[in-house]
Parts: sequence; C-alpha cells; structure tokens
Amino acid sequence: MKSRRNFIGFFGMGLIGSFVKASALSTNVPLKFSNSIASDNDETLVASAEGSSPKLLLPKGLREGATVAVTAPASGINPGDATKNISLLKSLGLNVIVGQALYKKNGYLSAPDEERAAEFMEFVERKDIDCIMCARGGYGVMRILPLLDFDTIKKNPKIIVGYSDITALLIAITNRSELVTYHGPVASSEFDNYTTEQFINTLFAKQTTTDKTLSIVDSIYTISGGTVVGRLVGGNLSMIVSTLGTPYEIDTKDAILFLEEIEEEPYKIDRMLTQLWLAGKLQTCRGFAIGQFKNCERSSRNGNSTLKTSLKQVLNARIGSLEVPAVYGLPFGHVRSKMTLPLGILAELNADKKTLSFVENPVTF
Repeated sequence: MKSRRNFIGFFGMGLIGSFVKASALSTNVPLKFSNSIASDNDETLVASAEGSSPKLLLPKGLREGATVAVTAPASGINPGDATKNISLLKSLGLNVIVGQALYKKNGYLSAPDEERAAEFMEFVERKDIDCIMCARGGYGVMRILPLLDFDTIKKNPKIIVGYSDITALLIAITNRSELVTYHGPVASSEFDNYTTEQFINTLFAKQTTTDKTLSIVDSIYTISGGTVVGRLVGGNLSMIVSTLGTPYEIDTKDAILFLEEIEEEPYKIDRMLTQLWLAGKLQTCRGFAIGQFKNCERSSRNGNSTLKTSLKQVLNARIGSLEVPAVYGLPFGHVRSKMTLPLGILAELNADKKTLSFVENPVTF
C-alpha cells in the first residue's frame, strides 16, 4: 500500500531540487510532517474506492524542456501581471508560450467567446504543448463550455491548471473528457515558496516518492472525524453551484469534495451548500476537504437585526450533519499559499489527524 501512494510532500530531483535549494524554500502555512503507516483498514478503504470510481486519463508530468501555454479563457489580466511567474516557469526549465487572448479586453472578458475557445482548443491540439495554465479566473469560462470539443481534449491529454472561475472548466473536462485536471495557481497568482513547492510536487514527473503525508495543524478544524478514501473533486463553491442543472455539473458520487470561496457572507455559504444538498450532491460524498473561505466571516442581516452566525456554525450544520469525515481550513483557492489538487484521482482524508494524501499518482511519469 505504501509504495502506491504519492503523498503531498516536499521533495525534488535534478533541476527541481536545484531550484528548491537556490530559492531557500520555506512555508508561511502552519505545517508539519508525520510518518504514514499503511494498515489493513487503509487497504480496505482504497479497494472500496477503486471499485466504485471510474479510471481517468492522467496527463504526462512536466519535465525540463516541457512547454506551458498561458491563455485567458475567462477574464484578462493587466500587462505585467504574469511577467514574474512566466520568468519563474522558465527558471524551472520550462518553455512558455503566451496566448493572444491574455492581454485583450472585451468588457469583463479577455476576448470574445469564440476567440477564447478557439485559442484554448488550439493549445489542446498542439503537440508541442504539455500544459495549459490559465492566466486568471474572473468570469467567463462557463460561456465557452459549449464551444469546446471534449472528445478532442480526451485525445490530447495534457495538464490543465487554474482555480476560481476556472473551476467550471476543470470539472467539465474531468467529467466529459475523463481527464484528470488540476485546481492550482493561475499565471497571475503569487507564487510564494509553498505554492511553488506544491506546484512542482504535483505536476512534475518524479523519479522518487516519499512516505510522508502533509499534515496541516493549528489552523485546521475537524468538522467530523474519521478516515475515508475517495475521488478528489471540487473547486470554487459559487462556480460549482452555478453549473447545477447543466451538462457540466459536478459528479460527487463517492468523492472527497473540496471547496473554497471568497467574500461571501455565512448565510450565502449556507444557501449554496443547501442548494448542493437539495440537488443531492452532498449526500453522495464520502468526505469533505474544505479550504480557507477568505473574508467569509461577516455578519448576515435579517431585516433590522444583525445575526452573528459564524461560518463555522454554517459548516457544522450543513456539512457536519452528514456525519462523514470533514475538515475546514486547508490551503487552496483564494489564499496566498496554495496546494495544487488533482481532480479525479483517489485521495485519503484523515479528519482526526487532519491529513490529506494522494493514493494515486497525480501525473504519469
């Protein structure tokens, strides 16, 4: 069991190791590592999850000389917003291609729908491109979903990474193209040391593995205890709710659902979680890995009175009542230091120890 796991951890090789040493990586997130020992119960959990989960295509991991294409399938960015990170990608030994839509402006979109979709599909079909990184979220990716060719995407598997509004694109591709996608930084994100480490550990082809699992303490709150193995799916809560009732809605059967959000009051979080519950999406989950809901602790109003319902109370009521393993406070989404999480692979959540680990490799070698 232990040999099959590819845990989220700190390690590198070759060029990656040189980068880690050169940049003196450290983390601002409260983290520690603990040894993970496989048990008979672990084997049972994995076997059960494997039997109920579809096998998805895995893209090839990045290596020195691989090419990353940066495109803007939603909103555009200001000139210079991605310059630093393009230089960082090049320092990792990667070639970088910048799409024409990146710096265009079409209202709150980077470019018209047809142009954004065409550029994305061009990068999908190009054999010289190994990874497509979205420039930012913002708004607009839902508008291009009907313009994408999911069969072609399946025939040309490659890493596709982003977060926020990009959630809708990732979920659609994972479901319709049966391809693992990646909830991680965009080209305009701040790549601090922790974000860079996690990006490397998840997306680069590795020659070695580690038997250590990422254990996040102090800032993590256990909603419900227990250990579970399931498919890792999720992303931005608002975007997941926005796609309900469409051909691109999320599939949560036997999943560990990860969620993140920004600047939504607790009653709005309650409303969105309730909508997912009414749609039958929460009840089919095996567990919940909730991220840091940034600036979501405001007081909600009801008439002239102020109701100081906390986000923790909402999560206890909506998630805790399901009585499956669940934690709140993981570092991903709209936060400075973020993990890169693969949608579609098996992962293990230990809500008692507050650990999350990959059971399957996140990329092919």
